[in-house]
Amino acid sequence: MGNTVARDDFEWVYTDQPHADRRKEILAKHPEIKALMKPDYNLIWVVVLMVLAQLTAFYLVKDLDWKWVVFWAYVFGSCISHSMTLAIHEISHNSAFGNSKAMWNRWFGIFANLPLGLPYSISFKRYHMDHHRYLGGDGIDVDIPTNFEGWFFCTRFRKFIWIVLQPFFYAIRPLCINPKPISRLEILNLLAQLVFDVVIYYLWGVKSIFYMLAGSLLGLGLHPISGHFIAEHYMFLKGHETYSYYGPLNLLTFNVGYHNEHHDFPNIPGKSLPLVKKIAAEYYDNLPQYNSWIKVLYDFVMDDTISPYSRMKRQLKGEVKQD
Repeated sequence: MGNTVARDDFEWVYTDQPHADRRKEILAKHPEIKALMKPDYNLIWVVVLMVLAQLTAFYLVKDLDWKWVVFWAYVFGSCISHSMTLAIHEISHNSAFGNSKAMWNRWFGIFANLPLGLPYSISFKRYHMDHHRYLGGDGIDVDIPTNFEGWFFCTRFRKFIWIVLQPFFYAIRPLCINPKPISRLEILNLLAQLVFDVVIYYLWGVKSIFYMLAGSLLGLGLHPISGHFIAEHYMFLKGHETYSYYGPLNLLTFNVGYHNEHHDFPNIPGKSLPLVKKIAAEYYDNLPQYNSWIKVLYDFVMDDTISPYSRMKRQLKGEVKQD
């Protein structure tokens, strides 16, 4: 329980991320993949149904005993909430309405954000684009933990606590690593969220609000789906920066597990990423991959050589353009 991991710094690399070069190579060999670079209009209806499902749940829990509110927040609400954050991830890539209607995607992201209880969509978009352009970039990519996280969460127990507190670190990390001026859309995201939360409280009371917020926090913390946070880029094998997961939870997460495929082709919706893998199988079948996010979480905690420091990090050169 008290074992300390050996790693005391990130894995600094001096090469560019591999995804751009692999994308060029795959497109030269499989140009038919370009046909997959189009919006997924089904995403719109899925998101609307998810919002309606949560609204129904807010109503149903309003008169339950507290123990059942907590139970359903974890068993049902957490799954919908985490799935919705990954729908917002899809929307941030303009997958709902296409690149030609970028603002439609931003407004739709604000709508998808509502049942989460806390404003998230617009800020996520701004920082997530940096993550793709400058993967592992020092001071830019806020998906990389802070030095404090790497230094402090270095035992099995502390790593377990770090997983539980993932929502907190994902919220506070941008302010520590790469703070940006608040944009007009972020203010609108905040105002829309506040109005929605007040309306839910006025209509159905504190239990509905608790269910909404608890589901979001629990779903992004100690939850099977949260294995994707670690599975995507934590270096379980030296030299490998991005990993894909091909298990059943992709059905709830818009195929975010197809992460090598996603970073190679960020403009292809999650629905079509399995086709990318199928078409270019020779590029993906032999890369390190996972079939269980629960095992990823377990291995992260129990493997004394893995910690928040287990990330590739690079010093960026030249001009850096951020949203």
